[in-house]
Amino acid sequence: MSNHSGSVSSTRMAPEFLAFRDFLETSCGILIGEGKEYLVESRLRRLMAQHGLGGLDQLVQALNRPGSRALRAQVIDAMTTNETNWFRDAHPFQIILERLLPEAASTARPFRIWCAACSSGQEPFSISMLIEEYGQQGGRLPQGVEIVATDISTDVLDQAQQAEYDLTAMSRGLSAKRRQAHFLQGSAGRFRVRDSIRERVVFRHQNLLEGFASLGRFDLVLCRNVLIYFSATTKADILSRIHRQLRPNGVLILGASEALAQAQGLYRMERCSPGLIYRALPGVRDRAS
Repeated sequence: MSNHSGSVSSTRMAPEFLAFRDFLETSCGILIGEGKEYLVESRLRRLMAQHGLGGLDQLVQALNRPGSRALRAQVIDAMTTNETNWFRDAHPFQIILERLLPEAASTARPFRIWCAACSSGQEPFSISMLIEEYGQQGGRLPQGVEIVATDISTDVLDQAQQAEYDLTAMSRGLSAKRRQAHFLQGSAGRFRVRDSIRERVVFRHQNLLEGFASLGRFDLVLCRNVLIYFSATTKADILSRIHRQLRPNGVLILGASEALAQAQGLYRMERCSPGLIYRALPGVRDRAS
């Protein structure tokens, strides 16, 4: 995948790869750059074998046939599913705990959080654990917290909703103390997230290219490590539509290597120690208004 923001040279790319690249960008916004044929093949090899497809050319043909909706969904799942960690990059969670939750302490409504591109659930469950710990430390949010977690992949959403993880997943960023506090021992060496953590999180299917007004308004949106895969135009459109979903003074947190680019006029950057947050500027008309 590529974070390339302009056109990609097509002179050395095979027609079937170009056709697949166009399908993926149109379907979910991901832009695959030149020289990434090996990545596509490695991610789709098993899927093509399951469907008896001899190569990318046959897959492209199958994707264009009537009734290919299920196959399209499987392809998008295969190309968008990435590994994730608990409490990935410590500073966003530090900012939430030390800055954003205290700010929200006096609000007369639930504090609403959206985790976009949540993968198999580690980010929203990590935030829910943080909320639990905040309360145990004497912090108060009288109206509670609602966490909406979305992803385009139905496979990872199914995994997230099960809220069970194996030892390999548990070893990625999760301390022994938190494992003990927030999980129950399940069967076959798996660990289940405690109900008190799970109940704050609602999982929903969401393609970031499609409208998400139905998700409601949020005080905090985390859209981390996903915009790097989109073109500059698509990225600006997504950030513009996120701005519409943020409440006044709402906060956006991006990945460490991501920036606002063309959407700078919609947000005010605030430096934390460490990290950055972006406040939604009130009264600003976005690009699509």
